[in-house]
Amino acid sequence: MARKRVVKGSASAAPAVDLAALADYVSQFSSKTIVVLGDFVADEFQYGEITRVSREAPVLILRHTQTKLVPGGGANAANNFAALGARVLPVTAVGEDAAGDALRKYFVACGGDVSGILREKGWSTPTKTRYLAGWAHTSAQQVLRVDREPTTPLSEATRVKLRKALTAKLRKADALAISDYGFGVASPELARHGRGVRQNRFTITLDARYQLHAYAKAGITSATPNEAEVEALHHVSIGNDVRELQRCGEATMELMKLRSLLVTRGRDGMALFSPGAAVAHIGIHGAPQAVDVTGAGDTVLAAYTLALAAGAAALEAAHIANIAGGLVVMKRGTATVTQRELLEAIRREIVGDEPQVEKVANVTKERG
Repeated sequence: MARKRVVKGSASAAPAVDLAALADYVSQFSSKTIVVLGDFVADEFQYGEITRVSREAPVLILRHTQTKLVPGGGANAANNFAALGARVLPVTAVGEDAAGDALRKYFVACGGDVSGILREKGWSTPTKTRYLAGWAHTSAQQVLRVDREPTTPLSEATRVKLRKALTAKLRKADALAISDYGFGVASPELARHGRGVRQNRFTITLDARYQLHAYAKAGITSATPNEAEVEALHHVSIGNDVRELQRCGEATMELMKLRSLLVTRGRDGMALFSPGAAVAHIGIHGAPQAVDVTGAGDTVLAAYTLALAAGAAALEAAHIANIAGGLVVMKRGTATVTQRELLEAIRREIVGDEPQVEKVANVTKERG
């Protein structure tokens, strides 16, 4: 008999989750094709050793040791989809600059399809440069971040090309994931176009940093905001107020007509909203102290979308995303979780090696 995770909550127990079924869904990830529409960001890491304090100002002087550039933002989401085994079809725009070149080369080296990564002359690829410093034989810590962002919108010609690329890629896809970091590539208009291309029960997921509610009439299936983004949307502070979280989540569900809403809450885990169901509160997976949360939302978006595309129910998909998120925050920098790592984590729970995850979920039925 397959092992099930039965979780007790303060109000009532959440439905049991079949761990073997979760593993089956993850095993299907490699058969899925996902279109990723979003803002591709270059995450640059500058590493250095601290040598002394400057005489010119009270700042550290670093001796540069290495530079590393990895996919960030929507590019990190795409990278996570690929790491989880899916075939990824990116639809985005980057500048004709070094950062844009590096992102394209990265996905070419991974064997990815870059035909949907368009180039915009005179436009800057969003770049986040993090400076990490440490003494010899110590771990480097982030001491400064410098962001370089586009100063002009994308041209109309590029927007037309994005629309055409999205149309072509969607005909081959099992789902569309939208990663809107606010740099102008992703938009509600393109989301509505995507829904028009693939109607009915085609899965469209959304991770939008600033304008989630602007997608209210775009046909989104599910969204994965973090708690801070929900607070900004509703102009409230949630903290430990579960009733306030529930009120905000239900308001967003109603406004956007979603089939599910997965709110990530950092050390407080996740909260899953589904129509007609009680809110499922899912505790964190693994160690309570994260090593680095950079890009964890991209991992959650990828795992949740793929699980839904594989046929998982929202609660099952949320558990899979929760495990993936718990794995990635234990890695430094902008990181990914592989399909193998995710399967191994689920299988460890099946055999009983699960010190943190037995308290995975509880459900509250307060209706405020």
